[in-house]
Amino acid sequence: MPGSRRRLPTRDELRTWRDFLETTEALRSVLATRLQSDTGLSPGDYGVLLALSEAPGTRMRSSELAATLGWERSRLSHHLGRMERRGLIRREKTPADSRGAEISLAAAGAEAFQAATVPHLRAVRELFVDALTPEQLTAAGEIAAALRENLPAQKNQRAQKPASSTASEEPIHS
Repeated sequence: MPGSRRRLPTRDELRTWRDFLETTEALRSVLATRLQSDTGLSPGDYGVLLALSEAPGTRMRSSELAATLGWERSRLSHHLGRMERRGLIRREKTPADSRGAEISLAAAGAEAFQAATVPHLRAVRELFVDALTPEQLTAAGEIAAALRENLPAQKNQRAQKPASSTASEEPIHS
């Protein structure tokens, strides 16, 4: 069918794509290294602790936690096992459903999360926020929203939290 083939990216578009990927990966790597060295938590640990700290009663079903993190259940199960051995979380059988488990934030996990939050958010400010002008930061948010909107629905579920329409000076725990 003539005209139905999608155009391939141009050389300039591919250069922008690669710059975006390489910079994002470098930023994630530096943040992960700092988080681990400053707090002893991996980005995965921090993500689990963040999700549990924001959940009602600091507990979630494992299936809900996997969906929130965008992880496969097997990856989550192995990661939770390591976190449970370190005393950061507890896994408990759900009385209503013998197949599922409920994950709760242990006291040591809450303490580790609290201790990690300020150093992590300082690194986010230093490496991301302070590197951009306010206009660039707004544009970055708009670009992220446009890319997220273009993703297939099943891949897009993790990031469906609506962005605030007003700027906030209050720090968050991401």
